[in-house]
Amino acid sequence: MKDWPDVGSGCFWAGVAWLLYVYAGYPCILRLLVLLARVRHTTRDDYLPTVSVLIAARNEERDIGWKLRETLDWDYPADRLQILVASDASEDRTDAVASSILDPRLVLIRMEKRGGKVRALNRLVPASSGEILCFTDANAHIDRANLRRMVRHFADLRVGSVTGRTRCIEGDASLAVGSGASIYWDYESRINQLESDLGSVLVCDGALHCARRTLYDPLMPDLASDLELPIRIRSRGYRNVFEPEATVLENDTPSPHEEFTRRRRICGQGALAMWRLRGTLHGFTAWQFLTRKVLRWLTLIPMLLVLVGTVLGMRQPFFRTLAAFQLLIYGVAVVTLLRTLSGRRTGRFFSVPFYAVLGALGAFAGVLDTCLGRRYDVWEVPQSSRGQTETHHVEASKAPSL
Repeated sequence: MKDWPDVGSGCFWAGVAWLLYVYAGYPCILRLLVLLARVRHTTRDDYLPTVSVLIAARNEERDIGWKLRETLDWDYPADRLQILVASDASEDRTDAVASSILDPRLVLIRMEKRGGKVRALNRLVPASSGEILCFTDANAHIDRANLRRMVRHFADLRVGSVTGRTRCIEGDASLAVGSGASIYWDYESRINQLESDLGSVLVCDGALHCARRTLYDPLMPDLASDLELPIRIRSRGYRNVFEPEATVLENDTPSPHEEFTRRRRICGQGALAMWRLRGTLHGFTAWQFLTRKVLRWLTLIPMLLVLVGTVLGMRQPFFRTLAAFQLLIYGVAVVTLLRTLSGRRTGRFFSVPFYAVLGALGAFAGVLDTCLGRRYDVWEVPQSSRGQTETHHVEASKAPSL
């Protein structure tokens, strides 16, 4: 009994150190490295290689029409732009809507047997003709000038991939999940910029990223393409960079269940990638993966260490104060969940604790899934994030840069 305060103090400070290192220490270390060894590369605004835009679609009848019209309207030479859509055994009117758009630049490939997003991409790449592959989602609103902003980096032969950044569509921020996601994506963008200054962005944005076609090898169906591809490109000595002005607007799901499922699937794929790609993770990239991904996925552990340490040290005023603070945080998360389930809106004060707890639970569940043998080669997209109108795409150019 007498040793409990010491045990509690050890648990508490171990958990605090873990969280501080992952969420504050990592970006601080990156910033220091940028000051010491920032890499630079050349860009050319007049560099306009042929580009193939790849879209994997599964039951996207509500979005595929405006998405294709928006993409065909991009500010890029028409004779240098190709758009390929893989309909992954869609059961709605996705094929009919896509086929109704008559443009020689558009190619629709029907997959009769459902295979998942990565199998769809693997099917599209051999049919593509562009020097650069541009990956995007069916519900992603992309500004007309973004492709030019991204491909200018490929004028430097050392650059292998370029990623954009996602922002929540204005209006979602009044919902708990949307507001939390907005803060999360802003934080991720700042990390990407620091990594980009070192030429080593770890993971791309699945809604908008580009890569040299010569660097694309068939990807594993049960891994996330926006994680596996940049890691493989980096292992071959090429740079992965971030273009902050290439902004994607997406409608995040307002559903806690859908967000939990999404986080679970992403982290499950990531944990499997850690094992499958271990032979390509060396030195700096290995440290990045461990810190930015693995230790983050296990955030639930330091959270529990802090909680247990606080409870065991309750005899001390310091820990009693911390216990009250944690009770407030978790109470806010629970209240926000109840408000969200009832369809009520909430502010950022409530959404941050809620989104953090939801993300930690989903990530840990995904790691457990991988350990138990569950795979995510096929999954359902969050339906509440689908069905947006074309009017949002104009807002992309107004989104503030970092």
